[in-house]
Amino acid sequence: MSAVAENTSVRRGPLVVAGGVLAAIVLSSLVNTVIAVVAHAAGAPDDFQPLKPGSYIFLTAVGVLAGAAGWSAVRKLSGKPEGLIRWLVPVVVVVSFVPDFFLYGDGGATGVVALLVMHVAVAAVAVTAYRKVMPLT
Repeated sequence: MSAVAENTSVRRGPLVVAGGVLAAIVLSSLVNTVIAVVAHAAGAPDDFQPLKPGSYIFLTAVGVLAGAAGWSAVRKLSGKPEGLIRWLVPVVVVVSFVPDFFLYGDGGATGVVALLVMHVAVAAVAVTAYRKVMPLT
């Protein structure tokens, strides 16, 4: 029986990481599809571009990939990645809300709230995937 030090960093192979990130993109896109459908049913304008699949799927992929790059950088550069991630993820999500508020004129409250919920959903799915395929410890 071998003992592994608690502070030993776990590394997954590149295919495992790529698969986890791809799974996060797919699952986040599916969740965002449900959010968009609910938003339209609740009164979001049908012509509100950010709630069209071409827009939110592309931006979901960009967000998950950017998040994976940031997560990887924190793993490599931080002496205490758990503590940094604990405050960095919420800050990044809140900052990502800012552009959505400028879309109020086109999407109304329902459309903007749907976008905000999408940001939180993508972050939740992505962080779960990153923790599985790119553990911080």
